[in-house]
Amino acid sequence: MSYLDCIRRCNNADAGLYLPWYVDGQVYGRIEPGFAHCLQEWPQVFVAQRDGIGLHADLQGYRRRSAAVEAVVRQLYQAGVLDTWVGEVYPVTLGFGQPSVLALERAAASFFGIRSFGVHVNGLVRTGDGPEGVQVWLGTRTRTKPFWPGRLDQMVAGGQPVGISLDDNIVKEAFEEAAVSEALARTAVPVGQVHYAQSGWRGLDRCTLFLFDLWLPPDFTPVNTDGEVEKFELLPLAEVAALTRQVDAFKDNCNLVNIDLLIRMGQLTADDPDYPLIYRSLYRGPTDNPTG
Repeated sequence: MSYLDCIRRCNNADAGLYLPWYVDGQVYGRIEPGFAHCLQEWPQVFVAQRDGIGLHADLQGYRRRSAAVEAVVRQLYQAGVLDTWVGEVYPVTLGFGQPSVLALERAAASFFGIRSFGVHVNGLVRTGDGPEGVQVWLGTRTRTKPFWPGRLDQMVAGGQPVGISLDDNIVKEAFEEAAVSEALARTAVPVGQVHYAQSGWRGLDRCTLFLFDLWLPPDFTPVNTDGEVEKFELLPLAEVAALTRQVDAFKDNCNLVNIDLLIRMGQLTADDPDYPLIYRSLYRGPTDNPTG
């Protein structure tokens, strides 16, 4: 297995498998045909439109659209079409920071194939020079989580919901997941972003991850407070590299964050024969994804 396998697994989407979802004539999502057919059971909300499905033209305004779609999504959850309910909403938007046309329950994001966003924070400890002197705090997801149970994860990570800034979301997630104080969490440094488009049974996950490094004191030990992390462990960067190559050790999108970290810290260099393709594949923009 290889780093390229990690990147390909997160970018396995085929545009031909999905129908566009229109709001006011703009494509805001990509929907699997079977799910699109389900949505047409609510013709006052969803209607067949051109080559896909659209939100009913009578639904105007952020609040009205959000309420109408939430009512349908809740019924789909109660019917077992959606397998979970988060109670947190994502913006339906063409890009980060752009106007949102409605809010959508997080658990439905992949079903509708909307653009979603998240923050991933590397918890780092410096013990010496070079990549050999970098250690990384990793969390193991609890076995009771509905998604990726028992997989490794960054010390802090979470989706980017409506109504909170990236920085404030990091503070919230850092406290909930690792008992990081606000003062320490606000020292996290933005280091870039990665994009991916992954097909799964729930639909299409089109996500941008905003990446941060948080350098921690040597005596800091993360403690989970929300019950979503089974344990934390501090590993050398070289061991993180080896685990990432296994592909299945981490939650899929965490591998992308790891590869970015390995490149930036000098653990993964141009000496690797796959380096040019790894770099090009990892850092392509969202418009390069097969779904647009």
